Amino acid sequence: MLDPILRTVKKIATSLLMAGAVVFYDAPSRADDALEKLSSKQSVDIAELAEQQRWDLLRAKGKLASELLNAPQQDGMTALHWGVRHGRHDIVQWLLDAGANPNAKTYYGVTPLTIACTQGDMASVRLLLDAKADATTLGPGDATLLMIASRQGNEKIAELLLQSGCSVNATERNGQTALMWAAAAGNTDVVKTLLASGADRDLSLKSGFNAFFFAVRQGHMETVDLFLSTGTDVNQGMNVRSGGGRNAANQTSSLILAVESGHFELALHLVGRGADPNDQRCGYAALHAISWVRKPSSGDGVDGDPPPRGSGQVSSLEFVRRLIALGADANLTCKSTRPPGKAALNRNGATPLLLACKTADLPLIQLLVELGADLNRPNADDCTPLLAAAGVGTVAVDEEPGTESEVLEVLDYLLAEKMDLHHVDKNGESAMHGAAYRAYPKVVRLLKAQGLKSDTWNHKNRHGWTPLDIADGKRPGSVKPNPAVRKALEESL
Repeated sequence: MLDPILRTVKKIATSLLMAGAVVFYDAPSRADDALEKLSSKQSVDIAELAEQQRWDLLRAKGKLASELLNAPQQDGMTALHWGVRHGRHDIVQWLLDAGANPNAKTYYGVTPLTIACTQGDMASVRLLLDAKADATTLGPGDATLLMIASRQGNEKIAELLLQSGCSVNATERNGQTALMWAAAAGNTDVVKTLLASGADRDLSLKSGFNAFFFAVRQGHMETVDLFLSTGTDVNQGMNVRSGGGRNAANQTSSLILAVESGHFELALHLVGRGADPNDQRCGYAALHAISWVRKPSSGDGVDGDPPPRGSGQVSSLEFVRRLIALGADANLTCKSTRPPGKAALNRNGATPLLLACKTADLPLIQLLVELGADLNRPNADDCTPLLAAAGVGTVAVDEEPGTESEVLEVLDYLLAEKMDLHHVDKNGESAMHGAAYRAYPKVVRLLKAQGLKSDTWNHKNRHGWTPLDIADGKRPGSVKPNPAVRKALEESL
């Protein structure tokens, strides 16, 4: 009769244990043996109880089977992991005293100390280190605990980890250091601690980023000031060793990086700290960059990002005004050595105003003219601001800045300033070629209405294309014909 009863007890116990209950028995020894076997099969319940924060049940179950405290869940999480995750220092201490493994790793290599550092939980960090947790263990991506603590921002934890054997200049899988993580997060106190402990501020990635440039890109002015006050050169250039894609141009300065990241207040601050407002070792200066920062391209290309969110209280136009007041040259010409793509605008020799015309940015154009910019200065290909506004250099239809109405407004402004409508550049491009590149029929009609003669534009450029050919799809990027533009061009002959 006893066996059927034991089977019934076992079945009930199984249900209760799965529900998180703790079962107490006053039954024959064979029932005790059955329960002991059952508890070993349900050992994962201990970690689950901790996950669910059922601490009283956890203590009771731990007393029932203390040797099972390190039993992991399917992903490797143990009761100790969950105790740290929930910030229960009393449970952490109790688990450690009961024999929990302080160095248990999840499937992803996460230890309880990893979680404590991620949460900035100094008390748990101390408890774990006192229990011989390994401070040098590596987490996902070979990140060190010092990196994790540096990103979180608790300088006291960073100090304790350094004292416990963490290497201050260790690198993770991508070559980044704890100093880079702290700087990118704007954790100035941690940066100060790391620098005092010998962190290498000059160590850089193939992308050219070092800790200082990470702070600049993220707009952390206080952290930037700490670097500058402790010996970092404000005019250092990024040593880019991996070109292409969205990497910065080689020798990009902190000023240009701040501008391209939308941190205009920080950019002015850098000039106040000695940054050269006309520096263009990377091929362009801050005033050139402002055109594509204000109105970037769209689409899937490397330039197809939205405008940066930025920081500070200074608008882009106010930045331009104040930067020129601080010595920036409104007519500075680009020294770009990068050859343009087929039919693309050549930046070499381009002024900030010409680039603003390329993006059809009338407010920026008007401000630059007010501050002394020359409306008639062309680039190295003799492309004028008017030709750039009309569309010369446009490669990707509907992906480059400048709506049809914006282009019409800019052209009206430029023509009112008596700019030469009939100019043809060294590549044989005319304003009508530009209108065909942009694929804007209203721009074609405006140029015709303003007196542009067909003998000025009805010819092949250096690529062998007339405006009609471009409208038929003979162009880089898009090969889709545009019947509306062709019709407008035919009406203009």
